Amino acid sequence: MSKRKPYVRPMDGWWKKSPYFIEYMIHEGTALFVAAYAFVLLCGLWRLSQGEAAWDGFMTSLQSPLALLFHLILLLMIGYHSYTWFKIMPRTLPPVIIGGKRVSAAAITAGGFAATLLASLALLFIVWGISQ
Repeated sequence: MSKRKPYVRPMDGWWKKSPYFIEYMIHEGTALFVAAYAFVLLCGLWRLSQGEAAWDGFMTSLQSPLALLFHLILLLMIGYHSYTWFKIMPRTLPPVIIGGKRVSAAAITAGGFAATLLASLALLFIVWGISQ
């Protein structure tokens, strides 16, 4: 039996030494806000299943100043999470070749933002048209 101790890598904030890893860790942290909003939606669905009175109570609770502040924070964090996701997307995709040329990372990111904007506007107009 060897008397040598095994190497144990120190976990003393190695990720704080690189701006890339700092941004990555913030991106991963904002995923918790995405999960929090999913939980709010799940609670709303549960209250909807309990009837009109429960749903009205849920909707009333969402109109409190604390709930509005919470939703504003969620909106900002989810917005940042989406922004960083679109920045990371070109790094995770295999090379995209169109017309024999590789598509730049900026073009892929811009395409992701444009697709999201178009889908959001289409959904907005659909919902707006249904409510009229």
